[in-house]
Amino acid sequence: MSGAARISALAPFGIRNYRFQWPSDLLTSWAFEVENLVLGWYIMVQTGSVLLLTLLASLNYVGTLVAPVFGMIGDRIGHRDLLAAMRFAYTALATTIMMLTLTGHLTPLNVMIVVAIMGMIRPSDLGVRGALLADIMPPERLVGAISVSRTTQDSARIAGALSGTGLFAALGIGFAYVAIACLYLTAAILMLCLSRPTRPHGMGDHRAADFPASSLWRDLKEGIVYAWSGPGMRAALCVAFLANLTAFPLTNGLLPYVASEVFHTDQAGLGYLSASFALGSLIGSITLSLTGGARIARLLIGATLAWYALLLVFVEVKTMPVALVCLVLAGVAQSLSMISAAVILMRAASAHLRGRVMGVRMMVIYGLPLGLLAAGSLIDLIGYSAMGTLYAAAGLLAMMAIALHWRADLWPIHAPANAR
Repeated sequence: MSGAARISALAPFGIRNYRFQWPSDLLTSWAFEVENLVLGWYIMVQTGSVLLLTLLASLNYVGTLVAPVFGMIGDRIGHRDLLAAMRFAYTALATTIMMLTLTGHLTPLNVMIVVAIMGMIRPSDLGVRGALLADIMPPERLVGAISVSRTTQDSARIAGALSGTGLFAALGIGFAYVAIACLYLTAAILMLCLSRPTRPHGMGDHRAADFPASSLWRDLKEGIVYAWSGPGMRAALCVAFLANLTAFPLTNGLLPYVASEVFHTDQAGLGYLSASFALGSLIGSITLSLTGGARIARLLIGATLAWYALLLVFVEVKTMPVALVCLVLAGVAQSLSMISAAVILMRAASAHLRGRVMGVRMMVIYGLPLGLLAAGSLIDLIGYSAMGTLYAAAGLLAMMAIALHWRADLWPIHAPANAR
C-alpha cells in the first residue's frame, strides 16, 4: 500500500516536461504569495483602510473576464509559450515596483496601478498551467498530477507567508521585491526548458495573428458554450464561482485585516494565519495524490460543505491558536474541493478546447473581487463577524442547492464525474 502510494505520488515526475513545469509553477506561486502579503501589509499600514485593502485584492483579478481569451490564445500558440510570456511579464512588473521603491517613488496609487496591470494577466496563470498539465500528462495519471501540482500553490503559500512577511519586516519592500523579481525570472526560464507538447487534432504551430478576427471570436464563443454544456462541468463551474464569491474572501484578501484588527498581531501573525490555511491545503493535496480511486464528484460535495462549516467557526473565533486550527482544517477541505472541480473539468474537456475550458474556469474567479468589495463595505456596516457568518451561511445553503440540483450527475457511483 505505501509503496503503491509512493509510486502514485511520484509518477508525474517520470514525465520530463513535468519536471520543468512543476518547479516553474512553484516559483511563480511563491512569488504570488510573497507579493500578495507584502503589498497587502503595505496598503494596510500606509492607508489604514480596509476598503482600499479589499480594492487591492480585487485588482489582482480584474483579468478574470478575459481569461477565456488567454485560454484561446494558448490553444492556438501553445500553452507552454503563453505561460513563458506571462511569466516574463510578471518579471517586468515586479521590477517596476522594485525600482519605484528603491528610488523612493512608491506610493499606494503606484501600487494600485501596477497591480491592476498584473491583474489583467495573472488570473489566467492557473488555468493555462492546468491546460498545459493536461497536455503533457497521460489521462491515467491526471488526478495524481493535479494533486501534486496543487502542492506548488500550497507549499508556496506556506513559505511565502513566513518568508515574505519576514523579508518585508527585516529588509523593507524594495529588497523583498528583488527576491520576487528573481523568482519570476527563474520561473520563466524554466518554462522555456519544456519541449512543446504535440498539438491536438492537427492544429500545428499557428500564431493568433494568423487567423481572422471572426475566426478567433467564433473559437472563443465555442469554448464558452462547450464549457457550459455538460452537467458535470456546469456544477463544477458553479461551485468554483460560489467558493470565490463567499469562501475565499474570508481566507484570502481579508487576512491582513483579520490579523491587524481582530487578533491585533503584526506581520508575523499575518504570516502564521496565511501559512495555516496553506498548510491544510497542502495536506489535502498530498492526501489526494496518495489515495487512488476517489469518487471525485462526491468528494466535491462533501469537501465544500465541510469548508463552509469550518468557516462558520473561524469567523467567530477570537483566540489565535483556535483560529490557526480552523484555518488548517478549512485548508484541507478547500484543497479537496478545488482539486475535484479541476479534475471534473479537465476529464470532460476535449484536448483542443482544454485551454478555453480552463479559461472559463478562471473567469468564475471574478466572484472573488465581487465578494471582496462587498465584504469591505459590509464590515463597515455590520462588522467583521456578522459579515463572515453571512458569507459562510449563504455559501453552505447555496452548495446544498447545487448538490440537489445536479444530484443525478454528481452523486451516483456510475456517473461520469465519479469515474475512477
